[in-house]
Amino acid sequence: MTKPTIRTVKAPIGDSPWLLPAAFVIASLVLIGRALLTPGTPLLADTDDAMRLVIVRDFLAGQPWYDLVQHRLNTPFGAEVHWSRLVDLPIATLILVLRPVLGADLATIATAYAWPLCLLGALLAVSAGLTRRLVGPAGVLPALVLPLLSPAITTEFAPGRLDHHNVEILLTLLIAWTTIEALERARFAWLAGLLCATALAIATESIPAIAAAITVFGALWVISPGRAAQLREFGVSFGMAAVVHLALTRPPSRWLEPACDMISPVYAGGALIVMLAFSAVTMVPAPRRAWLRFLMLAGLGALGLAALLFIYPQCLDGPYGGLDPWLRQHWIGNIAEAKPWIASLFDLPAFTLATGLPVVLAIVATLARIMLVTRDRAQWLALLAFLVFAALIMLMQVRGARLAVMPAVPAAAWVIALAWRHFAVRRRPLTAIALVASCLVFAGSAIVLGVDGITTLRPGRAQIVASAQASKLPCLLPTAFADLAALPPERIMTPIDLGSHMLLQTPHAVVSAPYHRDAEGVRDTFDFFNLPIGQARLILQRRGIGLVVTCPAMAEMVGLPDRAADSFSALAKAGALPAWLPEVSLGGPLKIYAVLPP
Repeated sequence: MTKPTIRTVKAPIGDSPWLLPAAFVIASLVLIGRALLTPGTPLLADTDDAMRLVIVRDFLAGQPWYDLVQHRLNTPFGAEVHWSRLVDLPIATLILVLRPVLGADLATIATAYAWPLCLLGALLAVSAGLTRRLVGPAGVLPALVLPLLSPAITTEFAPGRLDHHNVEILLTLLIAWTTIEALERARFAWLAGLLCATALAIATESIPAIAAAITVFGALWVISPGRAAQLREFGVSFGMAAVVHLALTRPPSRWLEPACDMISPVYAGGALIVMLAFSAVTMVPAPRRAWLRFLMLAGLGALGLAALLFIYPQCLDGPYGGLDPWLRQHWIGNIAEAKPWIASLFDLPAFTLATGLPVVLAIVATLARIMLVTRDRAQWLALLAFLVFAALIMLMQVRGARLAVMPAVPAAAWVIALAWRHFAVRRRPLTAIALVASCLVFAGSAIVLGVDGITTLRPGRAQIVASAQASKLPCLLPTAFADLAALPPERIMTPIDLGSHMLLQTPHAVVSAPYHRDAEGVRDTFDFFNLPIGQARLILQRRGIGLVVTCPAMAEMVGLPDRAADSFSALAKAGALPAWLPEVSLGGPLKIYAVLPP
């Protein structure tokens, strides 16, 4: 008797249990190799990463949980930072666990490698899970590969990245995933609210994702009042968790102290308004018409928001609302990542297009998916909300792109999976071109290569910016501070972008680092390098500065366009500094000047 032939259908590669660990291992090896093979770039090249490690070291040395003052910054007065201990804690824990095995220095280096890579593994897992939920197994491979081709992701999750931005990227994607899951499974609404409060406690840059989640849950009740449980559970979780995070961040004596750049009564109050509004509409009979439900919910939210802004009008101007207008114009306005997306095309064209173009295309793809396919339409509408909110922030400030990249992945994966399906059915040149094009337009690294090729042929401002960034790196290497580290603690005037690394590599105190909470120190630094040398000396005397340390490649040594003819930057360039500022450099990229008494 002839046995019947059984046809087997090959499972999509996304069903392989080895795909996620393989992607993580390959990505880790590439990122570690890149860090090891670029000895001219410090492991902690970014000022924020250096400052994070400074704060963690102080925490491990016994600085209290609620004491967020960086006592060696804005010397001799100190400056309070607005960063969350929630990020300090796991980094400090890793260092403590590794110290007995590796010693203090190697434990710190190992943590600088391990922490961002652990976050990357979690990010890939969430990306794969969310994309499988929306696209199916065919979308998992693109969901794992595309993040590794995005310069925003490979930058923020590279070894040495200890700052909070990678945590916020992960939390943003988790908020999107749990919100989407909550549309069908109400218990996920609790988790979404908790994640929103946690993201808010770490950084206010998470507000677009939180606003998207609030919008989705509100729209869910407006369209389907039978889903009131999701609305109420999200609101209660968000409000209560925000209050807990406020208590964890501030001592009881400061719970009512407003702040616009960190969790405070301003933001905890906003979360409580969401909780009260979402709870209130579920406790009364819902109006029968959707537009009445919308007016009811929107009206309560608007009243609460108006009351909050009436109490705290200073936050209408954002986290920099209380900053010196001069610094907003001459300092914040010139920070590359704080510029609008369009303006950044001229300074950082490769990065700007590589992060922004996939987001814009993902919005188009999501709209197409919503119109063409009825299955899971509500989930894709929720994803669209996250994409739109993130894209709006990206257009205002290009750094918002890092939070928009990951919500764009499911839409990109859907386009690539669709192109692959057409190619598998009809293996023709046109379908092959479509498949390759669908991969390339969402692959940030491919866009970078293309843009770099064009700008190389026609050099312009992009090359000037890139060259300026690279020329500062020798000044940030640990070896550049070896001589200074051996000196007894001293108060030092440095360029703004040198401050964090000076704190990290030496026992000295500095006037400034690039943080708006140190506005007094930043303004004094600008004045020292640009005002007449007599006024600069008064700044040094008022602060008790003993050394001036400069990096010739940093902006302060060029000075402002209206700098005084006898400013420090002008005199240093001409080699005509006064006798009370003798150079005592011992070689290396840093220039060191002693400050002699009158």
